[in-house]
Amino acid sequence: MGVLDGLEDALFVGFDSSTQGLKATVIDGRFRMVHSESLNYDTDLPHYKTRGGVHRHADGVTVTSPALMWVEALDLLLQRMAADGCPFNRVVAVSGSGQQHGSVWLNNGALSALRGLDPSRSLKEQLGGVFATPDSPIWMDASTRGQCRELERRLGGAQAVADLTGSRAYERFTGNQIAKMWQTEPAVYEATERIALVSSFMASVLAGEGIPIEVSDGSGMNLMDFRARRWAPAALDATAPGLGAKLGEVVASHVVAGKVHAYFCARYGFGGDVAVIPFAGDNPCSLAGLRLGKEGDFAISLGTSDTLFASVLDPSPSGVEGHVFASPVDPKAYMVMLVRQNGSLVREKVRDAAAGGSWDVFARLLGQTAPGNGGRIGIYFDEPEITPPVMKAGHYRFGADGRPAVSFSDAEEVRALVEGQFVSMRLHAVRAGLKPRRLLATGGASANSGIIRTASDVFGVPVYAADVTDTASLGAAYRALHGWVCKRAGRFVGYAETVSGAPEFRKLADPDPAANDVYTGMLKRVGQFEDDIIARS
Repeated sequence: MGVLDGLEDALFVGFDSSTQGLKATVIDGRFRMVHSESLNYDTDLPHYKTRGGVHRHADGVTVTSPALMWVEALDLLLQRMAADGCPFNRVVAVSGSGQQHGSVWLNNGALSALRGLDPSRSLKEQLGGVFATPDSPIWMDASTRGQCRELERRLGGAQAVADLTGSRAYERFTGNQIAKMWQTEPAVYEATERIALVSSFMASVLAGEGIPIEVSDGSGMNLMDFRARRWAPAALDATAPGLGAKLGEVVASHVVAGKVHAYFCARYGFGGDVAVIPFAGDNPCSLAGLRLGKEGDFAISLGTSDTLFASVLDPSPSGVEGHVFASPVDPKAYMVMLVRQNGSLVREKVRDAAAGGSWDVFARLLGQTAPGNGGRIGIYFDEPEITPPVMKAGHYRFGADGRPAVSFSDAEEVRALVEGQFVSMRLHAVRAGLKPRRLLATGGASANSGIIRTASDVFGVPVYAADVTDTASLGAAYRALHGWVCKRAGRFVGYAETVSGAPEFRKLADPDPAANDVYTGMLKRVGQFEDDIIARS
């Protein structure tokens, strides 16, 4: 009996609560797409007054999102799916993806409110009062530099923190946001019964109970012993008092953690025994969606942030850059990742300024200049950057002579942006010892042939893609299927075995060796410019 036998008509749902919106992908037991739906927080829920799904605070480094917005979005998304005829009665398992590192602060009545959800009233009506603070710090928040330095001091330095938790202390990571909350708003901390991640919170709403933090997403908090896959007491003690009780336990990625609450059965037609597989982070779910596992296979995710990641068996954490997480699909493997915060939002800003808001014009402008841009280099930060670690936003242009340039032509600006992003990513991949053999592209920009061509030339490897650009929600659906297969078998079934029948990837680009030589020659210059910017920031 094959692991998928008898599942042809069963459906599996993957949700993706990203920075900018909420999406659902529904597949059947043969990996066929049955339904998809999405909404945008800014346009579909304008009363929250977000821009890009977030609130940027006056200090320039604090970034939050309203937690109630995510609750209302779930009801709205399911309403649209039901109106479109999505057959919820055939769903047997759900899982999800959430933007990594964001925290949701639930007060002492929250879990009771989740258990008692009434189908006659909306989620927003019933859950508006469950938050100890309405504003959730998210991954874009860079206000915790002091807490990061304190964590590294108490645990023995940046490398010691990386050796324990998989990453040096990062401003965006949840543990440091928790430390800041404890120090600056102790009343909020004391009023909090459960600190959830965005992923575990959304899973908890669907299940009507407190779903634990999933192990790969828990790795992105500077709080977990990433090899032992449990909270690290030294990190907890260095962050805030009594923190372990507020976090609960971490849970394996493939287990059944609960079932969909009767609220969703009554309102939308889910069956009475739909399994909830723990939600994971967006990047881990993209790894699942791209089925990474082969040596040298790396994903490049081109979304709000740009990330490069792969699955490995024997990671070497760095106290300088990059992250190591527990794998979301293999309890014996790990996920390595580099993150560049200034991704699609910067591309959109340059598109608007140089190409009149048109991606077609953007692509034509990119094609009007040769690889290397005549020696012109651009480094663009609209937000404080993660890789490289730059706290001060700014656009930096350098001419062929290495001197700062005031401006470029529109075509030069477009190429400088795209080349600068990918050359920087390759530079830091080299420094971290990451050597891709091929790239699997995902995210919105993966649909842009000019951008993908440049990525292939910069890295010197072919680039492939799935048929869908949102591999986070697809990966969540695959993880729902995998969790259900494990439940039915009564044991862990290999993820690769479970998804072996998924559609093959398409090749998008092969590298041009001459262009790759040009970009290899740019690495040193880009590194020098970045080092100068870091020194001045």
